[in-house]
Amino acid sequence: MTGTSSIVLGGRTFPLIKTYVMGIVNVTPDSFSDGGLYAETGEAVAHALRLVDEGADLLDIGGESSRPRGQAYGEGSQPVSTLEEIRRVVPVIEALAQQTDVPLSVDTTKSEVAEAALQAGATIVNDISGFRLDPALPGVIARANAAAVVMHMRGTPRTMQQDTHYDDLFGEIFGSLRQSVEAGRAAGIDRIMADPGIGFGKDARGNLRLLGGIDRFHELGCPLLVGPSRKAFIGNILGTAVGDRVEGTIAACVLAAARGVRFFRVHDVRAVRRALSVADAILSSRE
Repeated sequence: MTGTSSIVLGGRTFPLIKTYVMGIVNVTPDSFSDGGLYAETGEAVAHALRLVDEGADLLDIGGESSRPRGQAYGEGSQPVSTLEEIRRVVPVIEALAQQTDVPLSVDTTKSEVAEAALQAGATIVNDISGFRLDPALPGVIARANAAAVVMHMRGTPRTMQQDTHYDDLFGEIFGSLRQSVEAGRAAGIDRIMADPGIGFGKDARGNLRLLGGIDRFHELGCPLLVGPSRKAFIGNILGTAVGDRVEGTIAACVLAAARGVRFFRVHDVRAVRRALSVADAILSSRE
């Protein structure tokens, strides 16, 4: 487990004796799973509120796709300007901040987008680059007294699958995440979660190994978040398309929960929340 017993996010205390689900809200035309479905503000807000009704404990709003380039997803995501990303996410966050008290996260690598989102009502910044693409980002988060998620990724979403070889899978990812956590703490961020980055610069075998040994990352001393939702490695195992991977997502989440992961970023909130509730009950009876 982690060195703390709880974490405060958006004014809520989350005891780390159970699991929590972060619902994905992609305000994008090109995300790998649901691109274009919720690209308009009203559609995105309605979808987010449905996820809350389904049991989401947090919401993660993103305006720039991180779809990888490769055989499974074609050319991958296209870069989005700062202004366009702000245009996509800020109205959604403003509306949600008025309609729900669920903590809101903004999924961005850009400090200017994060600043605008935090002013609009977000209280968490989810940076898939682990503070490597914009060194100003930790300072923005710290000044807002917000929380952060730092993820491991090689390169950018368009290049990350070009090199998935690791001489030491766990050692290299752990070292990178430790640097990200230390950078956040040095900037004054006191609430950080770490995400090993399932599907970001890893091949199918690497993803399976990470999930199987994910408890190794507890040595970082912060809560762990994982996002296996609908990823390609699940499709490879099941032989199913993106929208038909809920059972595989559940399996990955439940096994990670048994290894002490407490936060799960997913599309299929209702199904995953139900499965994790049963896992929580079993694990708490054992402990």
